[in-house]
This record gives sequence, C-alpha cells and structure tokens, in this order.
Amino acid sequence: MRLKHIKGSEEVVKNSSVVIKNPENYKGKWKSVFANNHKIELEIGMGKGSFLIELARRNPCVNYIGVEKYPSVLLSALEVIESERLTNIKIICMDANKIDEVFYKEISKLYLNFSDPWPKKRHEKRRLTSSVFLNKYNKIFKHFKLIEQKTDNDEFFNYSLESYKTNKYHVIKKSTNYFADVRTEYENKFIAKGKNINYVKVIKFWV
Repeated sequence: MRLKHIKGSEEVVKNSSVVIKNPENYKGKWKSVFANNHKIELEIGMGKGSFLIELARRNPCVNYIGVEKYPSVLLSALEVIESERLTNIKIICMDANKIDEVFYKEISKLYLNFSDPWPKKRHEKRRLTSSVFLNKYNKIFKHFKLIEQKTDNDEFFNYSLESYKTNKYHVIKKSTNYFADVRTEYENKFIAKGKNINYVKVIKFWV
C-alpha cells in the first residue's frame, strides 16, 4: 500500500526534539540521550506510535526508541509525545537496514509489530526476521537477545519461526490467536475485522 505523503512532514520531523538526528553519533552511548541508566527497548517500524507511546506511559523507568522510515507516519506520534512531555521515548527516522550502524550492545528488547512481510522470494533479505537482520540484531543487544513479534500474516509468521530456529533462538511464548493488552493501530483494525493475530516471544542466550 502506497503511503500518503504529508506536505511539510520532513520539516516537522527535522525540527522535533523527540527525533534524534545523526543517530550513528550515539552508537554505544544511547544512555547519554536519556541521561539515565534505565534499560532501553526498541521498536522497528513504529508507525503512528500508539504501541510504543502506551508502553512509555506505563513504564516511566524504561527508555523506548522507535524506528520509522517515513516522516509522514510520525506526525501523530510526535504530537502526542510532545504534548504529554514523555521524556522516556525517542524516535529515529531511518531505514531499518542501518540498525547495526546506530546501536551496539545496548538494547534489552526488540519489538517487531506488523512488519512488511515482503512475500516475494527475491525480497527475502528485506524481511525483518531474515537471517540478514537477525545477524544485525546480534550486535545491538546488551546481554541476551529478546524479541517480541506480532503479525497478521500467517505465512510470514511461519517463516519467522523457522528463521528464529535456524538462528538458535528459543521460543518462550507463542500464539496464533493473540489478544494483547497494549496494541498497535493496525492490530485494532485487524481484530475488528476478525483477523487472527500471531505472536511469538523468542530469546537467544549466546552470540
């Protein structure tokens, strides 16, 4: 689906104090951005931010970072974060492919919510649960590697489970009909239409 471009969105994102510019400059030093020693959790593909914002509200002693490629999508998230003065959430506007250029051994948990499934075989390397990306994630986690994933796409879910297994992740929890307490905007739409939500939580204890 083609995203609608909102005129001026790039300028709003550029001028927001919530959005971290030149994020590669903070590689290995993200605690300095929040000025505390709280753990850092990351969502790749945060969209309009409803999931990450609610986590930030509920858990003031956890720092959250959202990655989103498209500036137009971020406008509503920025408005809420700034109006509520949430200090434990920051945003990076970039392609997820650069994730290992921005973080190094400092992320405690990674959220992958309703990522693009890239269904064509030739696009496999673009899937956020492919071995290509799982190898990138190896570099960003602080200790053990903890990922929570939700998707409405059954084929992508099955692919992800196989990829986790191949890359030595262990399944902690799995469901093909998951009802979360904290949801994304997409999640609410899918549930309203009667679509099942797939969920998995996986962990890896070694590099």
